[in-house]
Amino acid sequence: MAHINVPEGVPGIRSLVMFRPETGQYLYELAEVLLRGESTLSPADRELIATYVSYRNNCTFCYSSHAAAARCLYEDDALIVDEVLRNMTEAPISAKLKALLNIAGKVQILGKEVKQEDVDAARAEGATDREIHDAVLIAAAFSMFNRYVDGLASLTPTDPEAYAEMGKRMAKGYVLPQPQH
Repeated sequence: MAHINVPEGVPGIRSLVMFRPETGQYLYELAEVLLRGESTLSPADRELIATYVSYRNNCTFCYSSHAAAARCLYEDDALIVDEVLRNMTEAPISAKLKALLNIAGKVQILGKEVKQEDVDAARAEGATDREIHDAVLIAAAFSMFNRYVDGLASLTPTDPEAYAEMGKRMAKGYVLPQPQH
């Protein structure tokens, strides 16, 4: 049960942004720009960064829902998500994405953990300044989202099918839920 009076039965961040849509709209806009906006990183790869950070933060709702979205976006390569969560360094992803996930993982711990050699390693694998920027911002934003969801104890479904449905919706983009009356 959530720590505050949010719409009943609405899971995760959706209930929180319905409780306070005047702040929630900006969170959804940020997610839309970061995860679906114009980028040289695919939406699937950006969802994977959000998933990886949320998993490291042990935010079950966020990592489960974003993993489901990433699986939808990766389509036939959906198992990549689980392989990254199992062992990112051994997963069948590009060296560039591994370098960006390494940076994201350091941001998840503490922003100052990112060192010049991490950035240099990402650049050596072909990452652009924009991609490095976006990986850091996705990691920072999702660390905030994770703390928001868990700090207010929002509803976290236990049925994997609930996340599969969320993933299908989220793969299409981030649209602010309408308040219940």
